[in-house]
Amino acid sequence: MATIMKMRWEGVTPEQYDEARKTVGWESNVPKGAIHHVAWFTDGGINVIDVWESAQDFNDFVEKRLMPGVQQVGIQGEPNVELHEAHAVFAPRET
Repeated sequence: MATIMKMRWEGVTPEQYDEARKTVGWESNVPKGAIHHVAWFTDGGINVIDVWESAQDFNDFVEKRLMPGVQQVGIQGEPNVELHEAHAVFAPRET
């Protein structure tokens, strides 16, 4: 079953996020198991909702690509991450 990842990372700026996107390359080299990604900023930090084919796919991406990339960019601190098993996934349109 698909896994929902909910993340809040205090102190991350839009500029840092954009730099991490380029460094990690998750849009140009889509990670195994990635289904959907949405990010937005509120109150001095980033919020992200992802849908992954499995928690293992998400954890592999974090370990092998994401964390090395965000360290390279210089993002400080640790994110608050929750993983939940999806009950249903419906994506009628990609933009």
